[in-house]
Amino acid sequence: MQQPSDRPSRRRRAMLAAATASAALGGMPAARAQESYPRKTVRLIVNFPPGGPLDILARTLAEELQEALGQPFVVENKPGAGGNIGVDVAAKAPPDGYTVLISIDTPFTINPGVYKSLPFEPEDLKPVMSLASSGLMIAVHPSVHATDLPTLVAKGRQDTLAFSNAGNGSPGHMAASILASATGAEVNHILYKGNAPAVLAVVSGEVQGGILATPGFLPQVKAGKVIAVAVTSPRRSPLAPEVPTVAEAGLPDLGFEVLYDALVPAATPQPIVDRLATALAAALAREGVRKRMASLDMDVLAEPGEAARQRLARLRDRYAKTIAATGMRAE
Repeated sequence: MQQPSDRPSRRRRAMLAAATASAALGGMPAARAQESYPRKTVRLIVNFPPGGPLDILARTLAEELQEALGQPFVVENKPGAGGNIGVDVAAKAPPDGYTVLISIDTPFTINPGVYKSLPFEPEDLKPVMSLASSGLMIAVHPSVHATDLPTLVAKGRQDTLAFSNAGNGSPGHMAASILASATGAEVNHILYKGNAPAVLAVVSGEVQGGILATPGFLPQVKAGKVIAVAVTSPRRSPLAPEVPTVAEAGLPDLGFEVLYDALVPAATPQPIVDRLATALAAALAREGVRKRMASLDMDVLAEPGEAARQRLARLRDRYAKTIAATGMRAE
């Protein structure tokens, strides 16, 4: 996080940005400001690499927003540092509605606890909407001889389990840390550079298991190369309806979801935020979009700004306890 000495200047910059944004609107009534937006291309910043679920969601929404609002919505991938680079790009953009961040929750819920410092404060951006959520799949190599979650936990209490994840502070890293702290199982976290190599490590037997995105594990489960033990979402995944939830397995405290959010610089005028939120809600209501999201194992949320902010705050508090208990730190 930023040192306390940085915060006054950050606040001054935010106040100046808000004043500039108001001046740019020319004092026009809120309704007119809303109706006039957008007048040019809007950037959708995605803070992870192309091809993943977040990127696919952003590109799907870009098409819908362009059609609904009559201006191009262009996706720009700014990956790196656990999503921090893209967040910083968005946080430093003019608060005029022409830069929108499409991000998972971790830069705002996990990264503040695992990074020694961040180039932004979580409050530098405000949520337009929580778009969707998705759980993860707990899967193991067949050599582990565990076909259900209680058996896997029992094995972890007897001997350390090597679990792969997509990097320090990644959703899978946090989910496995929660599993360990909630059940007393011993987990050795093996870090990989992305979800795909983390899945392959389970397939090869290089590690015993992992808690990773369901779409990545699913082909390997169907091929019999790994065994799906449970999913961390509140409901069974439509992609793997035969796999029970952690709650059904008797361990509701292991519930874990990744959030997909749309955010803008904090000083963005509310009429513009409202127009974006309305357009996003309409896009998320369309059958084609919902089918595409279901194929990515996403549940539509369409949760508006303040509710989304509160959800992020609750997750940040929850994860802070796990981070403190485990000493999780980014490299």
